Amino acid sequence: MLLAIAVLPLWIPHWWERNRNKLLLSAGLGLPVLALYLFRRPSALLHMGEDYASFIVLLAGLFVISGGVLLRGDLMATPAVNTGFLAVGALLASIVGTTGASMLLIRALLQTNRERRHTVHTVVFFIFLVSNVGGMLTPLGDPPLFLGYLEGVPFTWTLRLWPQWLFLVTALLVVYFSWDSIAYTRETLGAIRRDRLETEPLRVRGALNALWLVGVVAAVALLRAPLREIAIVALAGLSLWRTPAAVRRANGFTAGPMVEVAVAFLGIFLTMIPALELLRARGSELGVREPWQFFWATGALSSFLDNAPTYMAFLALAQGLGLAREVVGVPESLLAAISVGAVTMGANTYIGNAPNFMVKAIAEEAGVKMPSFLGYMLYSGAVLIPLFVLMTFVLF
Repeated sequence: MLLAIAVLPLWIPHWWERNRNKLLLSAGLGLPVLALYLFRRPSALLHMGEDYASFIVLLAGLFVISGGVLLRGDLMATPAVNTGFLAVGALLASIVGTTGASMLLIRALLQTNRERRHTVHTVVFFIFLVSNVGGMLTPLGDPPLFLGYLEGVPFTWTLRLWPQWLFLVTALLVVYFSWDSIAYTRETLGAIRRDRLETEPLRVRGALNALWLVGVVAAVALLRAPLREIAIVALAGLSLWRTPAAVRRANGFTAGPMVEVAVAFLGIFLTMIPALELLRARGSELGVREPWQFFWATGALSSFLDNAPTYMAFLALAQGLGLAREVVGVPESLLAAISVGAVTMGANTYIGNAPNFMVKAIAEEAGVKMPSFLGYMLYSGAVLIPLFVLMTFVLF
């Protein structure tokens, strides 16, 4: 299932574009597992169904509410302003999710930089920081962390990842500011003059949705299923009712991306039931035991496969080791390594996390010539991998 998600968008992209085909794939690969567990262990299917429903309701709620906020404007595209965009996005990612923060800020950032010629690196660092690394501090930030929350990780536990978050965010902002400062000196005088003349203050429409986002955070932190899901659906309904349709049209808001996530994850949740059970039973035979090993193993697979099921797979592996049961049956050091690996290394490729491709597509629509799949990996290999190596020695 994961291999299909990684390969088919590159191999047969036009076929993969249709959500009906994703549903066919999910059904074809998931039905054998469904049949087996329906007869042997229906309780496992029930547990999976509850987790799937909670997962999709949260993502859909954040998607609908953040899609009702429209940020427009054209500031001066100086290195300081661009770095500020990325810093704000890294903070927002843990509050409204990496997808919500990416969709909220990317168009305003592109509008701000439309007069400049050298902008590719800005979009790449946006993917690094806003679409991935920033979403490390709460279960709302990135899908794998919410799955951990559903498995019993306390809501506030992820705040303990602040040293890793601060290390990577600070390092990436420093590297970006230095890079963009050099790029800014290569802009033509005409481009800089147009940038100064064609400024427009930032404007926010649909600001009431911030209240609904606070409600979602409160619901996830304070309520349990099914009251949590009922509250999130109600808040999303309020967002749809109170937000002018023109705001969502200007955001390019459609249900398509959410439907795509729902049908793909249906197959993922089904097919990972036996995989997780196998890892819990036999995972100790793989020889992965140390935090740094979990960090790199989880991260390497998250780079090319979806990071949510990868997180669950290595959590199950850690649970099968029989070590200290500090949080959900694993030592805190291993849970931290799994969490950081899944969230951060999704930035290594376009297919590591859902917002990556979405940001790439929006940037290309705006006229930015984004790098190819391998070209993007040159950026991540040059910038991210050295930081991950350094973080391994410092924090893992």
